[in-house]
Amino acid sequence: QGGREANQVSDDYRYQDGNYEGYAPNDGYYRGGDEPAYEEDAQSDVTEGHDEDDEVYEGEYQGIPHPDDIKEKQKKRAPAMADEYRDRADLMAERMEDEEQLAHQYENIIEECGHGRFQWTLFFVLGLALMADGVEVFVVGFVLPSAEKDMCLSSSNKGMLGLIVYLGMMVGAVMLGGLADKLGRKKCLIISLAINAAFAFLSSFVQGYGFFVFCRLISGLGIGGSLPIVFAYFSEFLSREKRGEHLSWLCMFWMIGGIFASAMAWSIIPHYGWGFSMGTKYHFHSWRVFVLVCSLPCIASLVALKFMPESPRFLLEIGKHDEAWMILKQVHDTNMRAKGEPERVFTVSYIKTPKQVDEFIEIQSSTGTWYQRWMVRIMTIFKQVWDNVLYCLTAQYRMNTLMLAVVWFTMALSYYGLIVWFPDMIRYLQEEAYESRVKIFDEEQVSHFTFNFTLENQIHRNGEYRIDKFIGMKFKEVKFEDSLFEECYFEDVTSSETFFENCTIISTVFYNTDLYEHKFINCRFINSTFLKEKEGCHLDFEEDNDFLIYLVSFLGSLSVLPGNIISALLMDKIGRIKMIGGSMLISAVCCFFLFFGNSESAMIGWQCLFCGASIAAWNALDVITVELYPTDKRATAFGILNGLCKFGAILGNSIFASFVGITKVVPILLASSALVGGGLLALRLPETREQVLM
Repeated sequence: QGGREANQVSDDYRYQDGNYEGYAPNDGYYRGGDEPAYEEDAQSDVTEGHDEDDEVYEGEYQGIPHPDDIKEKQKKRAPAMADEYRDRADLMAERMEDEEQLAHQYENIIEECGHGRFQWTLFFVLGLALMADGVEVFVVGFVLPSAEKDMCLSSSNKGMLGLIVYLGMMVGAVMLGGLADKLGRKKCLIISLAINAAFAFLSSFVQGYGFFVFCRLISGLGIGGSLPIVFAYFSEFLSREKRGEHLSWLCMFWMIGGIFASAMAWSIIPHYGWGFSMGTKYHFHSWRVFVLVCSLPCIASLVALKFMPESPRFLLEIGKHDEAWMILKQVHDTNMRAKGEPERVFTVSYIKTPKQVDEFIEIQSSTGTWYQRWMVRIMTIFKQVWDNVLYCLTAQYRMNTLMLAVVWFTMALSYYGLIVWFPDMIRYLQEEAYESRVKIFDEEQVSHFTFNFTLENQIHRNGEYRIDKFIGMKFKEVKFEDSLFEECYFEDVTSSETFFENCTIISTVFYNTDLYEHKFINCRFINSTFLKEKEGCHLDFEEDNDFLIYLVSFLGSLSVLPGNIISALLMDKIGRIKMIGGSMLISAVCCFFLFFGNSESAMIGWQCLFCGASIAAWNALDVITVELYPTDKRATAFGILNGLCKFGAILGNSIFASFVGITKVVPILLASSALVGGGLLALRLPETREQVLM
């Protein structure tokens, strides 16, 4: 019996080298003589009524795999096993070769798709996102004069509020730019715009200074990430002949954002009464309405972006061939229908995809807790982003990255520094003119008089005020020196830049005023009383120069229009390098003429000239940064350089503002030197207008 069982087992498991006895090996040869000779009629009876392909494999019931299945698995496993034992350098070299082939094939595909309705639709959608970035830069500067009234901001608080947006933009550019190379352009741009829209909207309602600063910080973080993604995203739908020109046209939306912010500030903020109040603690004034309106471009772009596809170039980089092909076919068909050629067929059937060497960790839902799984995923993505950052400093890209970093930094230091310095200088010139018109009253004696009107820009010395009433009035830029107040009565008084110095105040009552202790310098009080002081800030004086600040920003934004048009038309003709170097050197020359700007009109004129000359360098920098780096590193590199740009903006704002009213020499020489150095260094960068997008 044991022998029969052994024979049975040997009959069942006659399997050698992946073949069962009775199945021909897959070597192209027929092997006969081993099969029993069935009669022809018996064979027809057995096989009648069914197909050989549908015949059930006998070994399936014994748990034995089918030989064909085994061979198929071996074929699939062979490349993976081969890759496992290959050196990573070999895999990277193969990937680089694949990427070069893909770059040229993709260029041909984009040319076949044409430039038409699809690109123009995407142009306006991404333009709104870029417009939101331009608005964000101007918002805080416009609301500061009004926000300080609502929040009682000190000078240091105002300075922090002005810089916090750039700090958020710096972090957001690096972080979200890096993520866009791993998660996708569209997804990360939606995240960026959603963060900006949510916190910009929220900042218009919060009342406290701390919460407002936090909201503007996170809002800046969101919009800071949009700039690198927008240019990387749009460039991947453009052919080589169109790329420089149309990326330059896209830059115009930053100018439109500045014009939009200036126009809205001019038309909304001066109406301080617009809004509503809830009790004595919650106030929603006109500047908050302005902040709310400024979030509209971001919201509009966010909604429109939902109808746009992901970048097919990014999808090909991560091996998603079919999705990329479908999107490219959509681009082709959309453009052909718009041109009246719907019968044109998309001829591409296969697109080269680079070899995938990244190791993605996929965790089953039953493995660990939910936060452990998310932590592993987050750390994996962070490591991949960090590897991308380091890749930008490898030997192949190190020199280009360092030179671009210097050019971006010097450009930002001079541009953003001067953009803040111009309005501050104009305001300083206005203050000088205002102080020159001050009225001085010496040894005046007033008694039994009621002051119920505004006193402005006055100095009262050695005066005597006896049994006088100051009721429902305002002091603006008023100073009392060595004066006597006896049996006077102050009620419902508000003041701005008003001080009492070395005064004697006898039997005087202060009721519901904002004349706080710090406004009395070396004063002597005798039997005087302070009742029910005003709480918070109650400064509602309309600044006469507010409208001029809005006008200066409006004209500065509008003045870049000629520069935008010229750079767009010449970008592909004279090249990116000459555009950057020439624009920065011309801007440096404009800085020297600021020595002759001794009036408001002269400063406004030189500001417009400087902005118009420098915009071409900004546009060319955006284009060359996109073109110098490969697709899987493009947004990361742009984010790093744009983050460095925002760091330069922070330094420029701080350094230039500190010299207002002291000297013009340091800001002008610093800006000119930075522009000359950056412009000369830019001439050593490689020209990219003839190369395909890697």
